[in-house]
Amino acid sequence: MLTRSALALALAFALPPTCPPSAAAADPKPLLQFNGKDLTGFYTYLHDHKLEDPDGVFTVVDGELRISGKEWGGVVTRGDYSNYRLVVEYKWGKKAHPPRADKARDSGVLLHCFGPDDAIGGHWMQSMECQLIEGGSGDFIVVARPDIQPLSLSSEVVKKEDGQWYYQPDGSGTLRAFDGGRINWWGRDLGWKDAIDFRGAKDVEKPVGEWNTLEVVCDGDSITNILNGQVVNVGVKSSLTRGKLTFQSEGAEIAFRKIEILALPAK
Repeated sequence: MLTRSALALALAFALPPTCPPSAAAADPKPLLQFNGKDLTGFYTYLHDHKLEDPDGVFTVVDGELRISGKEWGGVVTRGDYSNYRLVVEYKWGKKAHPPRADKARDSGVLLHCFGPDDAIGGHWMQSMECQLIEGGSGDFIVVARPDIQPLSLSSEVVKKEDGQWYYQPDGSGTLRAFDGGRINWWGRDLGWKDAIDFRGAKDVEKPVGEWNTLEVVCDGDSITNILNGQVVNVGVKSSLTRGKLTFQSEGAEIAFRKIEILALPAK
């Protein structure tokens, strides 16, 4: 089954928390790596200011890429990538901005981005999103403009009492294609509220101010999200398999101290 093969691949690449540093050092040279000094290999794009950043939404300080979230947009890779493992370390900051000042801290990693920088809302590209949001980190969102190009991502899901779709890691779900909207990670709280500091009972994301490790394995048309060592979501039959990556600015302060894109081993 496609989902199980994608899951097996993800587990093969996920480093357990107790893995010694020497195992990580065995990885090949990254295709792209945030250098902790500047945005070499990336560019920035904002809703109002496009390729300029007069308000310092994006800064590199003390080895961290800090995104204020004040204006919608993102940090975008200059190159396109396929068949890779993305490894990032991120943490939420305390600040949030209108219109989401009292809402769940929100950001995300847009995968396989293509087309105009401003296709979605005037500030993002069409893509498959690995969502970062309090209580929902690891969700998928199909970021589509059907009038430009229809997109699709499938997952083994079940529809729960809140009317939303949730990934089922035990294989008990039904494979369903999504041409838009959200595929919730398996443990997303049914009582989720769009409120700042929200935490669900099964959340694997760490509290505000603590560092998280997110890995995303893009292997052909499958995408696997691994948060703090746990597989939280798997998508298959993606209509997108290559593109840029965008690290969003979406109303909340977030910092990244590690961004690496590593090629998958040849099959």
